[in-house]
Amino acid sequence: MIYSLLRPLIFRLDAEDAHRLALLALSFSPASGPAPAGPLATRVAGLDFPNPLGMAAGFDKDGEVPDALLGLGFGFAEVGSLTPLPQPGNPRPRLFRLAEDQAVINRMGFNNGGAALAFERLSARKERGGIVGINIGANKDSANRIDDYAVMTRRMAPLASYLAVNISSPNTPGLRALQDEGALIELLDAVMAARGEQGPPVFLKVAPDLEPADITAIARIAMDKQLGALIVSNTTIARPPLASPHAEETGGLSGAPLRDAALARLRDFRRETGGALPLVGVGGIATAHDAWERIRAGASLVQLYSAMVYRGPGIAREIVSELEHLMRRDGFSSIAEAVGTA
Repeated sequence: MIYSLLRPLIFRLDAEDAHRLALLALSFSPASGPAPAGPLATRVAGLDFPNPLGMAAGFDKDGEVPDALLGLGFGFAEVGSLTPLPQPGNPRPRLFRLAEDQAVINRMGFNNGGAALAFERLSARKERGGIVGINIGANKDSANRIDDYAVMTRRMAPLASYLAVNISSPNTPGLRALQDEGALIELLDAVMAARGEQGPPVFLKVAPDLEPADITAIARIAMDKQLGALIVSNTTIARPPLASPHAEETGGLSGAPLRDAALARLRDFRRETGGALPLVGVGGIATAHDAWERIRAGASLVQLYSAMVYRGPGIAREIVSELEHLMRRDGFSSIAEAVGTA
């Protein structure tokens, strides 16, 4: 209610300035601890999630407010993407609201303060509990990007509930080439070796803009390497019909126009994995019905980000509350029981 009144004022700000303001506001929010486990609690990749709804990477790039996000009712928060060295990202403006489409285009370019700063912050909050994933990437000008992922794995593994390997951002030139079969095997071998035997589960974040052969290969490799989950999917470089004047901006498109493509890719990966590998559904999720559809299609967990731009910080509690109703309505006693049933 309050956010709906404030939104016109917030939307007068540049999108990136408004994002910075949101992080600042959350940094002053009182620590309330992780969401309590309840009827929506679920176990994925050996981790106990109090509910299946998470904040996707990109909102809290530098690990500044993961506990505040958990306090909003999210079952988990994913910080990053983080790179070994600080980097400024692409020139501004690089973040655009497409209000007419309930969408966002970004070409941020892995802007972040680097591993050392994030390590300090995340070390300080480690004893507070809650599931906090760390999304890792490579520096734009790195001579060896696979080495960057190995470095980040060794550095962040002790602090991460899970590590998310991001090779699907469209805003770092050449990064998506790591989704190719040979490069992906080499990358995951390096990451798994750097993680060690006792490290956290490794999730892989993939793009929605994949050909059928790519989906088959990625699914096979992910199962061979015993990954914890696949995150399906990142932003898209495709441009469905859009009404906003920002429609032609370059970068990754997220929000409502991504919903159908992300759902289709989730179903593709569910079919290829046969339910043998957990999937995290992300892209265009704005309501409990969106989240429930993704769960029934095969997602063990779901994430959002762009929808909070339009619906405000109360979105997590709203979705979690309605999800429980939908689960009971359809005759399921747990989220795990409902995964992949439609």
